[in-house]
Amino acid sequence: MPVTEYQVATNIRIQRATLRPFFRGLFHLLASVEITGKENIPYGKPYVAAMNHVSLYDPPFMVAFWPETLESMGAADIWKRSKAGQNMLVRLYGGIPVQRGEYDRQMLDTVINVLRSGYPLLIAPEGRRSHVTAMQRARPGIAYIVEETQAPVVPVGILGATDDFWQRATKGKRPHLEMRIGKPVHLPPVTGRGVERRASRQRNADLVMSYIAGLLPKEYRGVYADSAIFSTQAGQ
Repeated sequence: MPVTEYQVATNIRIQRATLRPFFRGLFHLLASVEITGKENIPYGKPYVAAMNHVSLYDPPFMVAFWPETLESMGAADIWKRSKAGQNMLVRLYGGIPVQRGEYDRQMLDTVINVLRSGYPLLIAPEGRRSHVTAMQRARPGIAYIVEETQAPVVPVGILGATDDFWQRATKGKRPHLEMRIGKPVHLPPVTGRGVERRASRQRNADLVMSYIAGLLPKEYRGVYADSAIFSTQAGQ
């Protein structure tokens, strides 16, 4: 696929420069925040930051506190959700809409060009919120994107950003939010054709989730409880 340089519009850059510190301040006001593993980020290079996805609160937490500005994917229906201003926020931030449950060639071309143009990309491999702490099985999209770009994956475990975060925070309970950043992972080559190739991509997507599971406590690991890989972060 030919590379079409990905560019971030000037107005989006300005809006992000306002939104990110605003949300950092808001999260600090409402919760205690802990970030570990920043030294694992390959600064200034393209990579995929892959996180577990519990609620609507973990993407803004990620993009607010990540040391670099991330390009971010999100389900296309968010652009229509007025609850908590989700539609307004994704437009202001400049997210990349994803049509869930269907092949989206335009989206894939966009995110591949994001990485080929040198930008880091945020992905939730599960493809949807779990609404519980336990992780669901990943979808293979992340493996295809990495296959096309050879970008490393930085696994990220998010704790505390549960569905009831806002209720707890606004009642003065100051919930604990934590971001654990693991070391970059290079996925093995995807092999085979047809069904075999799809299975190879799914194995790579599951491998990413196993690294994320290794950053999280038991109650967060879900279907990856027995395959968690603990080599990317101390003090699991």
